[in-house]
Amino acid sequence: MSIIVNTREMEYIPEETMTQLLKRMKYMFPLVVVKIDGVVIPRVEFPETTFPDGVNIEIIHLISGG
Repeated sequence: MSIIVNTREMEYIPEETMTQLLKRMKYMFPLVVVKIDGVVIPRVEFPETTFPDGVNIEIIHLISGG
């Protein structure tokens, strides 16, 4: 059982939320965009968003600058 996160295979943990996955990956960036199978997930939904085995997740860290 596994998921793909940013093209990397990772262990699937049943009932893990997006917030927990980000913490497990040490992604504590203030600005991230998450797509699950191509669908953007609003940040306010991270704590309640779970995902199935075999899903493809893309996490994009936004950087601001000038």
